[in-house]
Amino acid sequence: MTKYLISIIGPTAIGKTALSIKLAQHFNTEIISADSRQFFKEMQIGTAAPTQDELSGAKHHFIHHKSIHDNYSVGAFEKDAIETLENLFKKHDVIIMVGGSGLYVDAVTKGLDDFPDIDPQIREGLNKMLETEGLESLQKQLKELDETSYNTIAIDNPHRIIRALEICIGTGKPYASFLSKPKKQRSFKTITVGLTADREIIYNRINKRVDIMVEEGLLQEVKNLIPFKNLNALNTVGYKEIFNFYNEEWTLDFAISEIKKNTRRFAKRQLTWFKKTENTLWFDYETNTNIIIDSISKKIKK
Repeated sequence: MTKYLISIIGPTAIGKTALSIKLAQHFNTEIISADSRQFFKEMQIGTAAPTQDELSGAKHHFIHHKSIHDNYSVGAFEKDAIETLENLFKKHDVIIMVGGSGLYVDAVTKGLDDFPDIDPQIREGLNKMLETEGLESLQKQLKELDETSYNTIAIDNPHRIIRALEICIGTGKPYASFLSKPKKQRSFKTITVGLTADREIIYNRINKRVDIMVEEGLLQEVKNLIPFKNLNALNTVGYKEIFNFYNEEWTLDFAISEIKKNTRRFAKRQLTWFKKTENTLWFDYETNTNIIIDSISKKIKK
């Protein structure tokens, strides 16, 4: 019996969580999360993690299973996720995966790309450059060396920028050129379902979500994390902007407007990444769930 992973992709705030729960209930199965920000238990409001009601709607894996103090890489996630899937497929023919982190989704469905070993001094030099010249200088260098990666990876994440740059510098080839190698074979088939909407609708949904996060206590959540603000996990949208407010660098209104702006930019990069996923069943975000289920069932029967 062929096993199927239904991977739900799309930009942030589009409704992936709600759809994943409806699909899990229909197929009587479980959900694994591929949203790298929702792994951390200290970050709940600012990552729009599933609520307790949503979590009770279906069994979830990889939600708040790590601490911001843990060093958890995409490679470790790939290993853990495949191991979890192997166990879940013993009792289910269909598993749901949901998440907006394109690299983490691809790690499960295709496997990570193999990169050559790079001289550690290159990374040391890039880290020093980050300290002395700031993230913008690294972003500029990546744009010059590999515009494809500049347009698709999370350029607000220093770790991702440095990783791409060290490959570019160490090999003399674009980081993106290593992403097109043959992928690992998986023991399951993936059916990818994408949710989308007009850009204006996506942006309005993002703006509304940020306002809700503030109402639900985002400021207090970030305030509690101030002692750890230098940790890599917290160098992310929704947290770094409020840190600037608490540092008295920005007003609260400006910090909130920057969260909205940076989240909209993130959504744009998500769409760029996900549009490359072949054979995706794309649906408008308001599509009736039964229509989506029907399309998935037809794919499975084929």
